[in-house]
Amino acid sequence: MIQFTSLEAQIDAAAHGVLARLPRGGLADGVVEFVVFGLKQAWACLFGGLMLGMILLTRLWWPDIGLARYDLWFVAALLIQAGMLAFRLETLEEAKVILIFHVVGTGMELFKTSAGSWIYPEDALFRLGGVPLFSGFMYACVGSYMARILRIFDITFTRYPPVWMTVLLAVAIYVNFFSHHYIFDFRWLLFAAVIALYMRSTMHYRVFRFRHSMPMLLAFLLVALFIWIAENIGTWSRAWIYPDQADGWTLVSWGKLGSWYLLMLISVVLVTLVHPPRTYQPER
Repeated sequence: MIQFTSLEAQIDAAAHGVLARLPRGGLADGVVEFVVFGLKQAWACLFGGLMLGMILLTRLWWPDIGLARYDLWFVAALLIQAGMLAFRLETLEEAKVILIFHVVGTGMELFKTSAGSWIYPEDALFRLGGVPLFSGFMYACVGSYMARILRIFDITFTRYPPVWMTVLLAVAIYVNFFSHHYIFDFRWLLFAAVIALYMRSTMHYRVFRFRHSMPMLLAFLLVALFIWIAENIGTWSRAWIYPDQADGWTLVSWGKLGSWYLLMLISVVLVTLVHPPRTYQPER
C-alpha cells in the first residue's frame, strides 16, 4: 500500500474527490492518468525542482549583495530539507537516503574536481577544497526523487534481482568512478552487468485508477535522461562547468548520460537498503 505522509494523504484525498467526478471512458481515463502521472512526478521531484529552479533564477538575475551564489544555494538547500521534514513532505527514512547519497556524492566530488573532471568557477565560503558544499545536495536531489517516487507511485517489482548482487554492482560502479583515472575503465562491463541483472525485471506503479508497468532498464534510462537535461541547465547556469565549457557553454557530452545511468543505479540500490523492494501482487 502507498504510505503517504499526513499532508500528502490530505492532498491525495482532495484530489480523489475531484478526479472521481470526471467523465469515464478510454480517452478520458487516458488523459487523467497522463495528467496525474505528470503531477506525481513533479511532486516526487520537489527537492530537485526547487534546487534547479533556484540555480536557474540566480543565473538570470543575481544582484551584488555581497553573498556568493554557492553559499546561498547551500543555506537554501538546508532550509528546503528542514522544511520538507517539518511540513511532512518527506519521511525520516527518505532523509536517511538523502544523507547517504549526499555523503557518497560529496566524496566523488572531492576526487573528481581534484582530477580536473569538472570545476566550480565561482567563490564560496562554505566549501571543502574546490568543492562548494551545495554540490552534495545535487546528488541528494537524485536520492530524494528515487526514495519519494517509490512511495508516491506505490512501486512494486517482478523478478527483482537479489539485493546483495545489486549492492556488489553499486560498489563496483562507485569504485570505477575513481579507478578509471588510473586503470582500465570498466564501464562497458558494468553496463553489461546492469543488463544481465535487470533485463527480466519489471516495475509496476499506480498512477490514479490503473496500475502500469515498465521494464526497469527503460525506467533507468528515462531517469538518467532527465538528469542529463537537468545537468545541461546546471552547466548553462555555471553552477559547475566541464573543461570544454570554460570558454563558453556547450551541450554536455552524451557520454555523460551513461555516467548518470550508472550513478543513478547507485541511488536505486541505496533506496532499496531503506525500502526493500516489494514483490508485485496482481490485483483482484
